Amino acid sequence: MKNVHIVPHMHWDREWYFSTEESRILLVNNMEEIMEMLENNPDYPYYVLDGQTSILEDYFTVKPENKERLKKLVQAGRLIIGPWYTQTDEMVVGGESIVRNLLYGIKDSEEYGEYMKIGYLPDSFGQSAQMPMILNGFDISYSIFWRGTSERHGTDKTEFYWKTDDGSKVLVQLFPLGYAIGKYLPEDEKELQKRIDKYFTVLDHGATTDNIILPNGHDQMPIQKNIFTVMEKLRKLYPEREFFLSKYENVFTELEKQKDLPTLQGEFLDGKYMRVHRSIFSTRMDIKAANARIENKITNILEPLASLAYSLGFEYHHGLIELIWKEIMKNHAHDSIGCCCSDKVHREICNRFFLAEEKIDQLINFYKRKIVDSMDSEKQYDRLTAFNLLPYERTEVVTSSVMTKLKSFKLVDKDSNELDFEIIGSEITDPGLIDRQIVHYGNYDPFIKYTIQLKDTLPAMGYKTYFVVECDENVKNSFVSTNKVVTEFYEITVNPNGTLNIFDKKLNQSFENVLLLENGGDDGDEYDYSPLPNEELIYSDNAANVKTEISQNQYGATINIEYTLAVPSNLEKRKAQLVDGAVEVHIVVTVPNHKPVIEVKFEVNNYAKDHRLRALIPTNIASSFSISDNQFGSIKRNVVDSAIHVWEKEGWDERPDSIYPMLSFVGLSNDNHGVSILTNSTREYEIIGEEFDTIAITLFRSIGFLGKEEMLRRPGRPSGIKLPTPDSQMIGKLTLDFAITTHTQQSNVARIAKEYLTPVETYNKIPHDAMKLNRTDVKTPLEFSFFKEVQPNIVLSTLKKAEKENKFVLRFYNPTDVEETVAFEFNREIDHANTANLNEKALENLSVNHNQVQVIVKTNQVKSILF
Repeated sequence: MKNVHIVPHMHWDREWYFSTEESRILLVNNMEEIMEMLENNPDYPYYVLDGQTSILEDYFTVKPENKERLKKLVQAGRLIIGPWYTQTDEMVVGGESIVRNLLYGIKDSEEYGEYMKIGYLPDSFGQSAQMPMILNGFDISYSIFWRGTSERHGTDKTEFYWKTDDGSKVLVQLFPLGYAIGKYLPEDEKELQKRIDKYFTVLDHGATTDNIILPNGHDQMPIQKNIFTVMEKLRKLYPEREFFLSKYENVFTELEKQKDLPTLQGEFLDGKYMRVHRSIFSTRMDIKAANARIENKITNILEPLASLAYSLGFEYHHGLIELIWKEIMKNHAHDSIGCCCSDKVHREICNRFFLAEEKIDQLINFYKRKIVDSMDSEKQYDRLTAFNLLPYERTEVVTSSVMTKLKSFKLVDKDSNELDFEIIGSEITDPGLIDRQIVHYGNYDPFIKYTIQLKDTLPAMGYKTYFVVECDENVKNSFVSTNKVVTEFYEITVNPNGTLNIFDKKLNQSFENVLLLENGGDDGDEYDYSPLPNEELIYSDNAANVKTEISQNQYGATINIEYTLAVPSNLEKRKAQLVDGAVEVHIVVTVPNHKPVIEVKFEVNNYAKDHRLRALIPTNIASSFSISDNQFGSIKRNVVDSAIHVWEKEGWDERPDSIYPMLSFVGLSNDNHGVSILTNSTREYEIIGEEFDTIAITLFRSIGFLGKEEMLRRPGRPSGIKLPTPDSQMIGKLTLDFAITTHTQQSNVARIAKEYLTPVETYNKIPHDAMKLNRTDVKTPLEFSFFKEVQPNIVLSTLKKAEKENKFVLRFYNPTDVEETVAFEFNREIDHANTANLNEKALENLSVNHNQVQVIVKTNQVKSILF
């Protein structure tokens, strides 16, 4: 007999074309029916609650009185919850975000009982190569997903092992036809057989045992109350099969008995049998960019800063930080961060990101203030403190503001050494904006907000403080207007069309027409880019009325470029080759003297519909593959997907274009040099050019529908529904931050990206603040270093306080292609340290020698130290 495991479940998109509030109403209704069935019918053994605890959070906001009722069902093993907080995307969501999704999902689940130990992501648009390692980090060894596989990965079976470079491995049960094939099963025998026959053909072909899964659920689907009647019909129609209600774990128990299952490796981004939407990474770029910026702020700035404060004696605010994580993880569900939603849902997503970033910014400021306010010093001067949140000393140019009533001042360190700096701007500030109590008592004298630049060496994972001291001598700056930027590394000129020519002194290489813009029509939807057939693309090489300003001082240079790119206003005008629309472009390029990184800020104002805009960065490297990062590692991808030659003949669901995601960088390199893009905004790229020597970075896509049918690169039915989404036309202003770096082949670009994404933070203490704080008993030093790395091989992922212990979690990874030894030296006695898994559970003891710990890290492996 073949066993058919019918698994009752519901797939719960918290939002999509409908809002969270709409789905919550249905959720309250559905949960009552689910619990009643489980409580009153012992023959209905299990129900799977979609692997995400945010469902419970939404439900108990309305029905807190049912917590004990639900807890009984979970503890009895009937209602199956967790392990995720939300159904995360895996392509444009960072590693720490995915880790926190499981961390908080498991934490929430444990309040009620056991959680499902399966990496259950039945609808994510592609699977990251690093997922087995992340799942193993939570003692999860099973995975269920749907999208992204095909035979070319190494098997046509639906059960296999999937492993990562570090040796982590999960057993996969694929949903070859998705999670909804058992939705609304009909009682009519002809209809039932017609439907199930075609499913069994596929399920039997892929199965390696006599067990197959028939998932009985769908998006927002209520429980199927007549399932027992349907099962009787199935037994009659298929007497050679056994039909019973089951759970996913029962299938894995059978799969574990198999001795010769294939083992696969890598990411799954094939759209042969199911769509993965390879160009969804640039839909609603305002939302995508906000996510990148916020993820980087919380992991690179807030958590290490909070840990620094905790090490000095202040409270680590787990509750506030968890609120932030949950706010952004609600946006990390595949549809939400994919931005294939209705306009009203996107507005809700934007608001969540606004709230999350406001919480982050205010908490960062709070921790800086607590540390600086508590400094043990007799000197009563104002202070400026610079925080370096990387585990090594940094010599850095710091741009900061100083608020004061002084007409002139100097900066002096704790040893009375005067520091060289320049004032690059100033503005009058009303005292009421600083503290309304000042004007309340009749003092209307304005403050001056100075913007200054300084260069200094800052301690590893610590800070340095300067006193703001009045002086008679005015501070001068060395700014000059010029027509060429000259630094230690580069000579840069601006072409008449607004592109850059960059000469790299160290590499002896010239790169011409850098930041050329490419514009083409987009006849796609929120899921996928779709070009017009045989369209001639528009480039900014003919940009007119280009305005350029270059200024340089001892610390670096700033280039301002402004022009208008003429484009058709919509698709119909584009087809008729009528150019009647525009994109206003403002590019600010910042080039420091002391390092080979060129920072780029794009400010665009879009007045046209249905098009895509990309920035092109030539590399002089004819390439067969690109290198970018994924979660806790790096990944090589071919510049041409070989399936592009056979996709139509093989009937793929979508064309396999080589448009890919990154998280913080993408680059090309050869034996002589490399060129990489570091990003704090857009996370989509493609390698283009006749010799595949140019990195195309998507700035934005402009489209007007959630889903469309019969697209050039995606034939057939629409994805989603054909709902107008005028907000996704991206009319208006958008700001994007990225950087260009040139390097040798051996350079660890992930470390360069980490440094770019971890700017030096400053805090200016003055005697006034609208939000009053009492002084604490904690005394902090004027200068401090918590710890430092001993060998510069790895990339810090984050530093945080452990969730359940008074210990720190120091997490790092190795993106290189060789095994590395990592060593850290602490500024205090360390009693003991352990390696830990991603769930912050202690593993092996580490020897501590002279306050140093050492760990070996494999290629593309993440490790944590608990100390």
